[in-house]
Amino acid sequence: MPSAIYLTSNTPPHISTLVLLAGVGALAMNIFLPSLPTMASHFQTDYATIALTVSLYLAGSALMQLIVGSLSDRLGRRPVVLGGLVLFLVSTLGCIYAPNVGLFLFFRVMQSIMVVGLALARAIIHDMMPKDQAASQIGYVTMGMALVPMVGPAVGGFLSGAFGWQSNFWILFGLGLAAFWISVRDLGETNHTRTADFTAQFRDYPKLFGSRRFWGYCLTAAFAAGVYFAYLGGGPSVGVDVFRLSAEWVGIYFSAPAIGYVIGNFISGRYSALLGINKMIVIGCTLISFGMTLSLALMLGLLHHPISFFGPMVFLGVGNGMVLPSATAGMMSVRPHLAGTASGLGGSLMTGGGAALSVFAGVAFSWGHSPWLHGGITLVGLMLCCSLMAGACIFYTIQRDRSITERH
Repeated sequence: MPSAIYLTSNTPPHISTLVLLAGVGALAMNIFLPSLPTMASHFQTDYATIALTVSLYLAGSALMQLIVGSLSDRLGRRPVVLGGLVLFLVSTLGCIYAPNVGLFLFFRVMQSIMVVGLALARAIIHDMMPKDQAASQIGYVTMGMALVPMVGPAVGGFLSGAFGWQSNFWILFGLGLAAFWISVRDLGETNHTRTADFTAQFRDYPKLFGSRRFWGYCLTAAFAAGVYFAYLGGGPSVGVDVFRLSAEWVGIYFSAPAIGYVIGNFISGRYSALLGINKMIVIGCTLISFGMTLSLALMLGLLHHPISFFGPMVFLGVGNGMVLPSATAGMMSVRPHLAGTASGLGGSLMTGGGAALSVFAGVAFSWGHSPWLHGGITLVGLMLCCSLMAGACIFYTIQRDRSITERH
């Protein structure tokens, strides 16, 4: 495979192009979160309805990843990425001009096509290098990607206060347009082992779906990411209803996991090839569980300060930054010629489960009369359970690896 030459469409893409593709999708998920109360007022609806912008986006992302992963194994990465970006631009304009909440939610689901950037960035990296090096490069891509959503909620909160909630979606449109132009110029095709046709591709699916190692890595990633998605669904309500924060301050505090995510992805980029993916995942799951335990202890100790909830979320970010690149590389290594499908299915499990968790987190605040007890503590307890399940899944996967190695 030829070396990457920037802005040359017949060589592999530069890493900055992959960062931009993944970053726009991540930003689309969280930039507007501090604006949710304002958006509810604009559309004359309740918070639970407007909070569906998170869960429906995640559900759409789950479905889209299944589709784009399989399409890219058959048609190639480049045409699927470019087509997804066009749909993202159209749907973003639809969100801006939607006359009612129903149409807004429809276009919001369409916006989830931008998951093509993250799903296929991972597959493109896998096309170019072996497993441990792929985990390292995925770590660097997601570290760069995390810098964008790290400041996204804070910027979104200030933009909403100054120019209205629609300004967040204009930012997404501009970035999507830039991503399309750069992809046209720089995104050379990397999938040179395409499946002959969809029938042949489907015949290989049982080999992928029948692998316990594949499912072990998938479920590890799904539960670890589920901790963050629950945070996405319930975090804004904790800031507003429990701590009475303004949209601007919710955006600032809300960035805590993204700060940790940058650190975790830097560790992945630097040490995945040295330590191996399984050790990276174990350490990451341990850090997530520690952070959730710390937050729960502080809240049960009645430390009524935003730091009690948002502060330990840094450990969530560090842990996910270590878990997700390595788990993704692991699931794609099981059947390399179905890397796009594996990335899509794994991402679908993460975001589909995340959609359910974000809905559950969003309604937790309707239980009882105390947002503090029935909302905040319930949310952290849910996140802790997910982190422990992620740890259990990776330990099962490690045992499965060992049994396969001993037989050979």
